[in-house]
Amino acid sequence: MKGLIHKSTGSWYVAKNTKGKVFNARIKGVFKIDSITSTNPIAVGDEVEMEVENELENTATITNIYDRKNYIARVSPHNKNQHHIVASNLDQALLFATLKYPKTSQGFIDRFLVSCGAYHIPAIIVFNKADIYRKKEMDKFDELQNMYEKAGYEVVLASVINRIGVDKVEQKLHNKTTLLSGHSGVGKSTLINTIFPELNLRTNEISDWSGKGMHTTTFAEMFDLPLGGKVIDTPGLKEFGLVDIAKQELSHYFPEMRKRLNDCQFNNCMHINEPGCAIKEAVNSNAIDVDRYVSYMAILDTMEDNSY
Repeated sequence: MKGLIHKSTGSWYVAKNTKGKVFNARIKGVFKIDSITSTNPIAVGDEVEMEVENELENTATITNIYDRKNYIARVSPHNKNQHHIVASNLDQALLFATLKYPKTSQGFIDRFLVSCGAYHIPAIIVFNKADIYRKKEMDKFDELQNMYEKAGYEVVLASVINRIGVDKVEQKLHNKTTLLSGHSGVGKSTLINTIFPELNLRTNEISDWSGKGMHTTTFAEMFDLPLGGKVIDTPGLKEFGLVDIAKQELSHYFPEMRKRLNDCQFNNCMHINEPGCAIKEAVNSNAIDVDRYVSYMAILDTMEDNSY
């Protein structure tokens, strides 16, 4: 019997079979997946083979995992030497960011985009809570929108209260499996509940004393959308540590750099101080935004420290 993992709670998994019946499933014995070393051998979005354990209790045993078309992983929050698969078999990722209350850093956005690029997952940036933005934040949004669109990403401005961008987000979700991510408190669950109130995703207010989001989602969980498609809601992330990416590869995951790599004088150019570097020339001529280049260098520095 084939199943799709909708939720992982550690040792037990919630899986739906092809008819939509829900099972509590677990792995029996040692379960190894070649070439993947992660804290979780099975992730939300995985397609698995199951055998029914108990018909009355709707329990099942997972006997096999099917090949993933892709997955997105980050450094394990519990062990920097291991990685954690956030979700698998994705059509796209929506990164929710905010310019205040809480503020999402460009570094966090760029690390997430790099990770999506490395795993071949199209990413869309949703700048949420536009209703609380004043001129300073709107000027910053215009700057970031221009920068990311020039790099090749889609950017959406959204507000539940002002009903800005909500319909656009809904259209993006139609008939696709979408990962929802971002810091705690950026309003992704509130926005999704506005579109699909029947999902009733857990939400929470920003912590008054810290201005930081409070964690409301404990585990990644997949929800079936009424009109087709699925969303995977994830715990709010404080940071996004990159895994399985070599320093030499990093520029491949900046789209505006990737299309110019063949123009560099040296094929192993790191775009730091090498002669004949097409990337640095593009930065100097403003064809590549200087802030994106600075972000590239900052990520490269953390990789040199082996702390990625």
